[in-house]
Amino acid sequence: MPFRLFDAPLREPSQFVGFAGNDLDRQSENRDEESLVKALTHPEARLMLVNGGRAYLKLKDGLFDPHFTPAESVAFKAQLDHAVLLGFDATGPRIVVPAGVEPDDLPLTVKAIDYRSVYVQGLIALSDLGAMAQGVSLLAWHSSHRFCSKCGHESEMSHGGYRRVCPNCGTEHFPRTDPVAIMLTVSGEKCLLGRSPRFAPGMYSCLAGFIEPGETIENAVRRETLEEAGIRLGRVVYQASQPWPFPHSLMIGCYGEALSEDIHADLNELEDCRWFTREEVRAIIAGNHEADITIPPPGAIASHLIRTWAEED
Repeated sequence: MPFRLFDAPLREPSQFVGFAGNDLDRQSENRDEESLVKALTHPEARLMLVNGGRAYLKLKDGLFDPHFTPAESVAFKAQLDHAVLLGFDATGPRIVVPAGVEPDDLPLTVKAIDYRSVYVQGLIALSDLGAMAQGVSLLAWHSSHRFCSKCGHESEMSHGGYRRVCPNCGTEHFPRTDPVAIMLTVSGEKCLLGRSPRFAPGMYSCLAGFIEPGETIENAVRRETLEEAGIRLGRVVYQASQPWPFPHSLMIGCYGEALSEDIHADLNELEDCRWFTREEVRAIIAGNHEADITIPPPGAIASHLIRTWAEED
């Protein structure tokens, strides 16, 4: 019997979800105190400018470009002391920087577009979308972790933005990623979808929840499904993961085997929860479900889980 690693596809499913196209060489082993300074002076340095949950995109001939030269960034009051070095592509370093100019004061050739719209509308290349997710997650972490959790003193950015160091007690702090289990529960030819009050009208999706300390991915999937829908699961298998920059999560997508079908939904979490047949889900994907039900857009890992199951022969 061959080792199952060699039966896996050459391109894992995670490569086909939104924000996963980041192909920068991060050179993490080479980061030091001078990395960012050197990157900013590189002749091919390019900056991504962001402000208030929006990316600044240059508009030319109907296309969007997320990259600015250091010289161009001056007009947008780029806050270089808060810049983060993302990595390097074939030509040079790529850096994310908060912009000081507000969206209402931008020239007509530059648009401020919220991250979700950039992603949903496919406004920039997949590799740039992945780099943007990396950058905004790091900036969000820096913004929420300005002070040392050990002594309370204000800490300082270090190593190109991949750690914070407290000048008072010397403690080093490293960026966090919050793991989230997201799962499609399956029973024969049916799958379980829920609807949060926060969703757009008519949208249903997979259940999801944060993985708690001391918990395996599989047990988190079982616990969240039981808590939200009252359904007990047996086998759980991993399918794919997705970086999710809202603010710094890793979505871990799984399938779960339902041991029962009697739903007892937590109405504090879900507005509705129900079983859908494979044919119903196919109709939803095709956009012709009789109740105008929808699922998340194709780049979302929830959509990937649902579509992969529905399209299985």
